[in-house]
Amino acid sequence: MNMNKFKNIKPEHIDQNVFKLIGKDWMLITAGNMESYNTMTASWGQLGILWNLPVALCFIRPQRYTFEFTERSDYYTLTFFEEKYRKALNFCGTKSGRDYDKAKETGLIPLVTDLENISFHEASLILECKKIYADNIKESKFIEEKLVGKNYPKKDFHRFYIGEVKEAWIKK
Repeated sequence: MNMNKFKNIKPEHIDQNVFKLIGKDWMLITAGNMESYNTMTASWGQLGILWNLPVALCFIRPQRYTFEFTERSDYYTLTFFEEKYRKALNFCGTKSGRDYDKAKETGLIPLVTDLENISFHEASLILECKKIYADNIKESKFIEEKLVGKNYPKKDFHRFYIGEVKEAWIKK
């Protein structure tokens, strides 16, 4: 599958509400290559400008299978979909790639981007992000301590990745 159904745009030309895209519509975080990759649903993240670069942040708990792929990869993709793919996103967020072939189970068709990253044919928006910084969320750094118990009852703090958005693609 190639990228001929997508148009390359500058990240600053994304005209969708990022709060809705990430928090309500959700996204898939994907890392790896066509021979070996994993994807997971996420509803936490950020898009913006940092260090004068267009960036995307994603957050992954260390026990998630996608964590292993993101750690090994120089890139990750953030893929956004229309509402009709909600069931597939729900599956990708509740089932592990250790146990399931998520593409096969959901019917999502993987594709290789021009930068050789993995995304999906059904996407409405694809962001290809080159990792430029990573760190772990630390309990000692919380100012609002009630957020720890609410979000981390098992103390399984996320690692966050800041990626420079190298390519942005919208469905034609």
